[in-house]
Amino acid sequence: MQKEMTEQQWYAINNTDQLDTPALVVYLDRVKTNIQHAIDIIADPARLRPHVKTHKTKEVSRLLMDAGVNKFKCATIAEAEMLGMLAAKDVLLAYQPFGPKLARLISLIRKYPDTRFSCLIDNLETAKNISALASSEQLELPVYIDLNVGMNRTGIQPDHCAIQLFEDAVKLNGIQLLGLHAYDGHIQQVPVQERETLCEEIFLMVESLKQELEKRGYQQLNIIIGGSPGFPVYAKKPGVECSPGTFVFWDKSYLDDLSEQGFLPAALVLSRVVSLPGSTKVCMDLGHKSIAAERVLSQRGYFLNAPDFKVESQSEEHLVLDAAENHPWKIGDLFYVLPYHICPTCALYEAATLIEDRKATASWKIIARDRKIFT
Repeated sequence: MQKEMTEQQWYAINNTDQLDTPALVVYLDRVKTNIQHAIDIIADPARLRPHVKTHKTKEVSRLLMDAGVNKFKCATIAEAEMLGMLAAKDVLLAYQPFGPKLARLISLIRKYPDTRFSCLIDNLETAKNISALASSEQLELPVYIDLNVGMNRTGIQPDHCAIQLFEDAVKLNGIQLLGLHAYDGHIQQVPVQERETLCEEIFLMVESLKQELEKRGYQQLNIIIGGSPGFPVYAKKPGVECSPGTFVFWDKSYLDDLSEQGFLPAALVLSRVVSLPGSTKVCMDLGHKSIAAERVLSQRGYFLNAPDFKVESQSEEHLVLDAAENHPWKIGDLFYVLPYHICPTCALYEAATLIEDRKATASWKIIARDRKIFT
């Protein structure tokens, strides 16, 4: 039996007896609130290009489209295909396709003609490969130059190197240069004022590069910039497209690190006590396969109805907690867990349970969690 709560919290679900655990649950009213809040921040939904890597669902994508969003960003071919299935207007594959991945992207372009697909490049070899295959298919594939603005993961330096790549790539058949792309995920865990300063510096680098390219005759270049950390800063820049993704669900890490943004947690993992292996120990069905486990042990999930829990260990199917002597927990008690990282947590589940008016009402398939849907 779950520990009795003195008042019904926002997360409390009235028909949990119908839900097996571990379970991913999504609160519809909060998702809608988060979407509207993002639109309010940017003022124009045409400038919002949300990343679908967080939710990987048709349902959230439709909610965004219903709110006036018609541009999206994704990380995988499966995510791109999910958006093609919905006839999303504009989809950026924020990845450099090469080999089989490039062939799959070309297949998507053929299969979903109502969607404009684009991708990234940060080197001439990739550009030439795209050019060769697109030309052989009598297509022109839109591309963005991917810039390294400090993440040091992908991208070319936003200096003369990027200019040279742009000028070399623009000469290739089968490629249409649309603009510049920059991601700032490395500035998450810094104080808000410092983060704003870093965002301004990043934007200046990208905007200066755009201006130099314009001086060389390349006009109407688009800038797609940022993720969640810098979203409010870039949203104030006229004409710039912003690509936050986590905002639809939010999570514990962003609740702590980006608290000023005002988004609400909208997705949780439910877990139950399965064993009491000692007088102070509580074991739950919340293993590595149920919640993102890339962070330190204490940062897997925050227990909303038991915030004093201390995690002792985690394995594939179990998580053991220290609950102190004389704790009240019993076999079968239910916990509402806010993941520290919701994006990979969602990818662990085949489906999410929709919560409306405190009841589980429907199931949303996490359709793009797989590497392949059809194409």
